[in-house]
Amino acid sequence: MPEPEATGTQRNAAGPDSRPGSPSPKSIAAWVLVGLVGALGWAVLALSRGEEISAAWLLAAALGSYAIGYRFYSRFIAHRVLKVDKTRATPAERLDNGVDFHPTDRRVLFGHHFAAVAGAGPLVGPVLAAQMGYLPGTIWIVVGVIFAGAVQDMVTLFFSTRRDGRSLGQMARDEIGPVGGAAALIAVFAIMIILLAVLALVIVNALAHSPWGVFSIGMTIPIALFMGFYLRVLRPGRVTEVSLIGVALLLLAIVAGGWVAESSLAGTFTLEKETLVIWMIVYGFLASVLPVWMLLAPRDYLSTFMKVGTIALLAVGVFIAMPTLKMPAVTDFASRGDGPVFAGSMFPFVFITIACGALSGFHALVSSGTTPKMIQKETQVRMIGYGAMLTESFVAVMAVITACILEPGLYFAINSPGGVIGTTVESASQAVTSFGFAISPEALAQAAKDVEETSLLSRTGGAPTFALGMSEIFASVIGGGSMKAFWYHFAIMFEALFILTTVDAGTRVGRFMLQDTLGNVHKSFKDVSWKPGVWLASAVVVGGWGYFLWVGVKDPLGGINQLFPLFGIANQLLAAVALAVCTTLLVKSGRLKWAWVTAVPLAWDATVTLTASYQKIFSEDVRVGFFAQRDKYQAGIDADKVLPPAKNMDEMHTVVTNATVDGVLCALFAVLIIIVLADAARTCFKAISNPESAKLAEVPWSESRIVAPAGLFPTAEEKAELAAAGLDSGGGQVKEPVA
Repeated sequence: MPEPEATGTQRNAAGPDSRPGSPSPKSIAAWVLVGLVGALGWAVLALSRGEEISAAWLLAAALGSYAIGYRFYSRFIAHRVLKVDKTRATPAERLDNGVDFHPTDRRVLFGHHFAAVAGAGPLVGPVLAAQMGYLPGTIWIVVGVIFAGAVQDMVTLFFSTRRDGRSLGQMARDEIGPVGGAAALIAVFAIMIILLAVLALVIVNALAHSPWGVFSIGMTIPIALFMGFYLRVLRPGRVTEVSLIGVALLLLAIVAGGWVAESSLAGTFTLEKETLVIWMIVYGFLASVLPVWMLLAPRDYLSTFMKVGTIALLAVGVFIAMPTLKMPAVTDFASRGDGPVFAGSMFPFVFITIACGALSGFHALVSSGTTPKMIQKETQVRMIGYGAMLTESFVAVMAVITACILEPGLYFAINSPGGVIGTTVESASQAVTSFGFAISPEALAQAAKDVEETSLLSRTGGAPTFALGMSEIFASVIGGGSMKAFWYHFAIMFEALFILTTVDAGTRVGRFMLQDTLGNVHKSFKDVSWKPGVWLASAVVVGGWGYFLWVGVKDPLGGINQLFPLFGIANQLLAAVALAVCTTLLVKSGRLKWAWVTAVPLAWDATVTLTASYQKIFSEDVRVGFFAQRDKYQAGIDADKVLPPAKNMDEMHTVVTNATVDGVLCALFAVLIIIVLADAARTCFKAISNPESAKLAEVPWSESRIVAPAGLFPTAEEKAELAAAGLDSGGGQVKEPVA
């Protein structure tokens, strides 16, 4: 199939560095050094034979790989595969309405995009997967992000930008067809509600009875509003200036949170879970309907400083303290599949447990939601789409390190459920020893005392483990053991901040998705500026995840707790939809020879997720199969026996209902994804057989009047272009197009 015809709209497609000259000797030497650092890190990890090695080697392997992947592979995709066009106006420029469509400085947008996609996943999933050892998770995180996750994010962002920021489900309907599109719309929206409710539950659990966390995170809202008005009204374009002010205010809010927690105001900011749910629903609605420049973008940008800054300091701490990885490279649980943290063998469940940081379908929703409506230039999809995902993957690597520098016995005592290890340090010590990792009751009690917790037993979910590992690293660099408690509780608050930015951006993305879907019935909904549609769609989305969250808080076995087991599989099935849409669009747009870029990760993801779905539906292991679990508890009901974790017969019936619902939904999602894949394959075959029949829903080309750099730092050519237009490094719109 021929390449797209080189028209006038594509002459400058690759931007200023599309035809670079010969690299300088210094550049060659620098990249050879980067490659050697990464290779040496991997070599040390691969050749270790049971001895403890420094976590710094793991960090070196990851950072070297990220640098090579971004410099070469992402550039190849942007300029050879996608042919990004710096002369083409983006929807942010053409449809600017100051609410949803708004050209946003690439640095601010990078912060928004990173904060929106980096939720609980990169912190929690890698921690849980550490039960298999540090090596399987690390390989998937690094290799997965370079060849799958970052590719999905960038390519989805590119194609959505060319379609006026259309949502993933709507792109599937427009480009694949009504059957596959309808299946995608249903699957994507249902999965979206589940993902948002799960993320919101993590935040509620983290902030409940935490005046420090509530105050500090609450203060990010007025700070963000101030930053939004500062950039929009007081000092337009002064990104560096407002960044310094915002970071100073954020640090003050964090410190003040500690003061509040020790003052008479502590009671005011000590909130019950039910109260937090109400406030989160209100905040989610407001973040969805207010102009994007006013709250969402500046708050996410502000959060990024906290997120990236903390993780960067954590990496520095690793290089200074040089902690060793105490978890084995690969544990016996990887082959046996009977781990206490989660059941199932390494394949496919490591690749399901670790989603964000390697490959996450949720990211495709943001890449086809808020970000394409705010991006200044097509050439920025590389930095924002690929670069932000690499940054999130770096967070996931740090999460692996924080889990694996702990004594394995302590790790399993924290992450194993109470039904497995009991409720006392003595029973936990015995249980963990039976796993092959010894730890004394005294050591378990001391670990809790060090961070001023009554107990660390069965603190499942990953967050407490990450916080404990983070406190170990920071305390070894600053303050020693006396600072462990401070760093532990700082980390808990940090995790809540990390996740909240995903919920607010996700709610807005959900609103876009619902408006796109309803627009197929009533055209007014397709106009994202139509106020009745904005308010109605936002109310439905927050009402959906808010309902499951409310019931989950009130009932330990109900609401989102009922759907929590679907989180990992649903997220990865969503990635299959995104990669299927991207592959279809590559084929239809005349890029058949490059379709492998998304088709290969699609094949892997579909294999992993459908295998996991099959096992969750048909496995006879009650710890894996939903229906096997249902049968076990139904047999208990028939025999009038109460089985843990149920405490009475009513809860037994609830477990049966939950397992049945989870099994049915898992099967439904798998069937919907198979329909999408089959229809995508049909569409691709048709486009290959008859190229003239391929019709794209791409918006016609129009010339851009915005001048802005493609990357974080302008190149020499971009500096000259900005100077000729009389603009600073942030770029902006000019009266006449710049050639």
